This record gives sequence, structure tokens and C-alpha cells, in this order.
Amino acid sequence: MDDTNHPATDSPDRTATDRAATDRTATDDEFTVTPDAVDGEVDYRKLLDRFGADELTDGQLDRFPAPPHPLLRRGIYYAGRDVEPLLAAVEADERVSVVTGVGPSGPMHIGHVFAFYFAKWLQVETGAHVTIPLSDDEKFLSKDQTGAETRAYTRENLRDLLAVGFDPKRTRIVVDTADADLVYPLAVALAEHVTPAARDAVYGEPANIGMGFYPAVQAAHLLLPQLIDGPHTTTVPIAVDQDPHVRLARDVAAKERLPVEKPGALLSKFLPGLDGPGKMSSSDDSPTIHLTDDRETVHGKLGRAYSGGRESLNAHREHGGDPEVDVAFRLLHAFFEPEDDELDRLAHEYRSGDLLSGELKTYAADRIADFLDAHQARRPSEDDLDAALVPYRVTAGERDRALSRMGFG
Repeated sequence: MDDTNHPATDSPDRTATDRAATDRTATDDEFTVTPDAVDGEVDYRKLLDRFGADELTDGQLDRFPAPPHPLLRRGIYYAGRDVEPLLAAVEADERVSVVTGVGPSGPMHIGHVFAFYFAKWLQVETGAHVTIPLSDDEKFLSKDQTGAETRAYTRENLRDLLAVGFDPKRTRIVVDTADADLVYPLAVALAEHVTPAARDAVYGEPANIGMGFYPAVQAAHLLLPQLIDGPHTTTVPIAVDQDPHVRLARDVAAKERLPVEKPGALLSKFLPGLDGPGKMSSSDDSPTIHLTDDRETVHGKLGRAYSGGRESLNAHREHGGDPEVDVAFRLLHAFFEPEDDELDRLAHEYRSGDLLSGELKTYAADRIADFLDAHQARRPSEDDLDAALVPYRVTAGERDRALSRMGFG
């Protein structure tokens, strides 16, 4: 469906089918962005026009806790939905929830970490409550992996999530199959408000009937904090290609009789893959740095990464490199170099030719390896995982409140 004659809006007078139909794909001659694939060099402003989201303003950035997280001040999180209500709630010291999850289709990698560490920053700085859903059901249904493989990936992902260091009093981790007595009834109640046309517009024709039902499960994830604790400001830090999921949940939340507010979003640009432009994936053949990689492996992988340097040493010394396309620099810029002055120094020396590509890669590999050493030291063992998870599980009282709000009390 062509949306050129429909203004981007979340007002209730447009049907879920109309809105969702504009959301699955953003394409032009240079790039394509869907919830399943990203191809080409993305024009992020043009993407916002297609998806109907708003770019973050300098005034909004100034209202985040100071100093703003590097992911904010460097423009990685660059857009959002309902950012004003989020900032107002933070300023008024009202309850705020953050929802960010993962689909266990393989080991977690550095492309995952910034959303979770950003959510932890929001928790520390604002007191936000964080909900982390793991969609093991969706990955079993959509990927070529067995139930045993899905369970193994889920447990490995859980170990990495606990290593982030969330406050267990303000964090809930939900695994779809393990928490089916909570997730399934909520999804059933929400499924009433998701038409097949709206589902297909966002996700395409489902490969199987399980995937046909999954959008209701995803909506349950994003609305869960409010179903437990009543209507309050909720935001979803998410890569911009996943924004259609938020749009569908917002459509569901706008229905009469549902005791929730529409969830907002903070939308991020993509962290580059090691082989160049595009986003990192945990389940394809593109090279990536996993959260369990040791220092030597990190150096080896980053040493082979896409470079912004020149074709020869002499050419690089004379003309300098391009940090904007250099994977090592972009990883530092996104997350792994916290000091702005140091990042500026690296960019200046790289452009001038004083800093070589190999030297930049070594610097970045050391920063990433230092981060991973600390992350891995906090990672619980497989034997300790179940006990470590207990404080993060949804309590019986929370479960009862959520089910009661949706008529299953």
C-alpha cells in the first residue's frame, strides 16, 4: 500500500491496517529497511519520513540526565516516539519503564550490548524499571534451529544479560516459553485487537501459524510493564528497523478498554558489521565480535574489518583516512570510547594520516577487549544461572495483577 497520500500519524482515526501498512518497508533507489533485513546505505532522515517518527532535538537531548549518554550525544539514538512524555516523567520523578529484548538465535555480540547498557544507564540515572523479554518461541518458529538449540541460545543470552548488572529490584526478565502462563493469556487478550491485515502489513505473510500469532506476543512484551503496574510512561530503545513492532503495539494500546498508554520509543542507527555498512546480525554468516570472545580473537576479527584507510602507507600518510566509514572508528564512536576529547583526537590524527589503520584497529580492539573482559567477569556460570535469575523473575503478585487487568484474574 502506498502511503504518499496519508500523513504520518498515530491518531486513532486511522485504522491499524492503514498505519501498519506504511511501516513494514522503507525503500528507495539506495536502501531498503524492513524488520527482517537492511540493505544499502541508509538515509536515516528519509527513513524517519517513511516511518513517521521524529528526530531528537538539541533541547530534548539537554533534558536527559547530564551528561547525556554517548549514544545520545553522538547521535546513535537519534529519533523517537513520545519523547516529550518520557522526559516530562523523568523530570517529575514519575515511574518510567524501559522495554528492550533479544531473540535467542545465536550468541550475543557487540551489536546487542549498547541497547542493554543504555537501558542500564537509564535505570541508574532515572530509576527506570526495565523489562527484558526473550522471544525464544519466535526464534524457534522463524529460524532453522531445534528446540534444544533454542534453549541453549536462550541460556547463553541470559548469562550475558545478567552480566550487564541491572538492578534486580527494578528489572524483570521474561522468557516466552518459560513464562507462558503469563505471556500467552496476555497475548490472547491482545490478539483480539490485531487484524490479519495489520499483521501482514507489518510482518508479511507468516511462514506458519505460530508466526501469524507472534505479533500479539510482541505486543504483550511491550505493554507488560503497564499491565503489571498500571498506565505509565514506557519507552522502547530499539534499532530503527524494528520500529514497526512498536507501531503495532501502539495501535493495540490505543484501543478502547485497554488499561495502558501507547509505548514510546528511542530509535537508534545501526552498529556496523565488521565487513562494512549494514547492521550486525547474530544469525547470519557476517563476521562479528561475540560477547564471549577473548582478547586475541577480538584483535584478529577487528584486524580484518573494513577500513577507511588508503590503499598504501604512502597514500595514507599523504591523504589520510576516512573515520566515517572505518569500522574500528565507528565502533569507538558508538560505544567503546567514552571520552569525546579522545575520540576527536583519533579522528583528527586519522584524517591527517598520522594515525594508521592498523594502529586505529589496535586501539579499538584494546578498548573492546577491555569492555568484554569486565563483562565476562560478571557473567554467571551455567551452573549458577538459575539461582542468579530468581530475583529477576516476575513475581506471583505481578503475574496476578497483569492477568487480572486483562480479564484473566
